[in-house]
Amino acid sequence: MSENPALISILVVDDHTLFRRGLIALLEQDPGLRVVGEAADAVQALRLAPTLLPDVVLLDNHLPGVSGIDAVKDLRKLAPQSRVLMLTVSEDAQDLATALRNGAQGYLLKTIDGDLLAQAIRRAASGEPVVSQELMGKLVAAFQSQGGPPVVPAPECEPAVPGDADMAAPSSPLSPREEDVLREIARGSSNKEIARTLDIAETTVKIHVQHILRKLGLSSRVQAAVYASDRAR
Repeated sequence: MSENPALISILVVDDHTLFRRGLIALLEQDPGLRVVGEAADAVQALRLAPTLLPDVVLLDNHLPGVSGIDAVKDLRKLAPQSRVLMLTVSEDAQDLATALRNGAQGYLLKTIDGDLLAQAIRRAASGEPVVSQELMGKLVAAFQSQGGPPVVPAPECEPAVPGDADMAAPSSPLSPREEDVLREIARGSSNKEIARTLDIAETTVKIHVQHILRKLGLSSRVQAAVYASDRAR
């Protein structure tokens, strides 16, 4: 991991040299990001990750030999402190679902804007799942086709967040404010974006998210997004 805690260290894995070098140049324009290594295939990445201990591994899927999604599990074993963030051209729902199931922190398309990519890297480094917004529909469909995550509300309910005076509707374990937060999660918004949209503190958003996951019996924001999209049908 980066010696400077303010910096996020990155290992870039992509077999296309021009794209890889261009991506590195783009990332290094951000003073909060530092590329500590690059690899052209999964074998090189698996060799470098345990030595470099990057905060984030930016991993392409279509690599020679072992594919990116097949390498995720080994990367997580060899460098468990590193977050694996897929950056690929593949919009295949199965690739998306498999990557997340194998332990990827997120799945982004290479068409992503540079500023949004930097934001996604920061979110992934902090442990927050990130998925390109245009893929959320496919993510929902992929989980539904495989039985999906648990969506039955848990019987227990957390106390309301201070200041959240409204009572939840009888049919929902969530308070109205938690419903607002859940809708934003389904749109792929970060905690900071949710706080700005709802005009509340980011720490309050984090508490709401914890309560939402607990009340719905879910374990991640991705599952919460799937739950919200499934309920909206």
